[in-house]
Amino acid sequence: MDGEAKATARADEALAALRANGTVRTAEPFTAEELDAWPVTVPAAVRRVLLETGGLVGEPGTDGSRGDAYRFGPEARYAPGAFRDGYWTMGEHGPGRLPVLVGVDGADRPDWGPVLAASFGEDGEVWVLAPTFTQWLASLAGPAPVTAGGHHDGAGTAFVTAVPSVAVAEGPDAALAALVGRGDQLTDVVDLASVPGYPCRVRWEPYYSLEFDTADTGGSEVVATLSGGGRLLSLRSVVSGDFLGRPVLRHTVPSDAAARAVTELRSLAARFPARVRLAPGCADDETDRWPVPVPADLRDVFREIGAVRVDGLPDLLLLPGAKEHEVSPETHAMLGGDGTYWPLARVRYGPYDALAQIRIDPVTGAWGCAVSVMSSPGTLREFPDLTLIAESLPDLLLTYARLAREAAARERSGGAWRPDAPWLFPNTGEAWPRPVPVEEWAGSADPLRAAAAELPPGTHGVDLRGVPVPADVSFHRTEGWPYRHPLKRLTFPGAGTLVLAELEERA
Repeated sequence: MDGEAKATARADEALAALRANGTVRTAEPFTAEELDAWPVTVPAAVRRVLLETGGLVGEPGTDGSRGDAYRFGPEARYAPGAFRDGYWTMGEHGPGRLPVLVGVDGADRPDWGPVLAASFGEDGEVWVLAPTFTQWLASLAGPAPVTAGGHHDGAGTAFVTAVPSVAVAEGPDAALAALVGRGDQLTDVVDLASVPGYPCRVRWEPYYSLEFDTADTGGSEVVATLSGGGRLLSLRSVVSGDFLGRPVLRHTVPSDAAARAVTELRSLAARFPARVRLAPGCADDETDRWPVPVPADLRDVFREIGAVRVDGLPDLLLLPGAKEHEVSPETHAMLGGDGTYWPLARVRYGPYDALAQIRIDPVTGAWGCAVSVMSSPGTLREFPDLTLIAESLPDLLLTYARLAREAAARERSGGAWRPDAPWLFPNTGEAWPRPVPVEEWAGSADPLRAAAAELPPGTHGVDLRGVPVPADVSFHRTEGWPYRHPLKRLTFPGAGTLVLAELEERA
């Protein structure tokens, strides 16, 4: 018996059991015309059910609780053309009144599914109740019909752990990797084809935290989607007005990123000469005269490329001496002074300016992360904002190449060439890691954190190793930041492993 025949037989058995069950009332069925008008395909087995009943209502429990009620059709907000998330909400379940969701993604499926009981958010619950709609319906028609009892109160419950989508994108399962694409650093996913049993609780938490106040009004949420014919549950944290609550898994920067960036940018410049332009690099004897040591892999870049100009993005001017690299003496002092950063680009946003730069460890000479920092001294003193834009210069060059490829694809599809990178300017909508008073790092086993803990009281820090790229660091938004207390300087120990904000001393 094939999948469609099994699902149809299961539907018939469940309907017969429900008809014989005196504790369940059925709702008015749907018409064939209504089913045909829905924005999703209705499999034959599900259609068999919906033509007989539009939902189920259980009798109240003996403890006074109301019975579970389910409506099988789309709610009003899922009118034709508005379907997006791969599931519909059928009702609420159990004493916790968790919404019950059924996956309806994908055509040519023998059944809908899976069925979840889920409330998404910082304190939410996610349960997988059944792999398909007809199997869930059969469970309702069994010994424990639709009542106020919960499916998820017993012992020995199965568990599955959500994993970062970036890990799946870079993992060995090609089918799952195709579903997640490049992966998103603030999205976790569950392979619902590998659930160990039913009901199954999903171990997961969002990436934001409501525990710490900010100067903004929190509006974080979780966007859940089902895709791949119901195989993949994606849980994306939209962090808005709140701080990050836990570390993320970043995209892997390839070990040959510098060489790969040169190759990709040269290819793009050849294919799209009006959109991507490269300036010549410089010889090693010129690089030898620079005021900072230059690692071997970056020398390979500078020999080939002196500037990267992509329409719609700030020009990356890799060689020294550009007018766009100039900052005021006050800003220069606040950025740490000579030998601590290498300017790359002037980033403008309305009347404001920021300086994109590579942070350099003044002790070891190592080149580290790329950041974009507010460059107007008055603004930087009062509102110390910056954005982590790449893990390294090669990573930033690869990012420019990716943005150019995406813009080219949009243009080929009839859209505008518009690289999507507002995050190159600080505090334009990326997630905020929480700055902490450096005293919290006292006694840390990490030498960089331990050294930072010795800085004067009032200094705040962010460990950039566990934050997304890009991420906004907005020191003045943290609850403990002294209001209008001016910044003295930003330092980046370990070439950007940490970022520290020290305050001016007040008389």
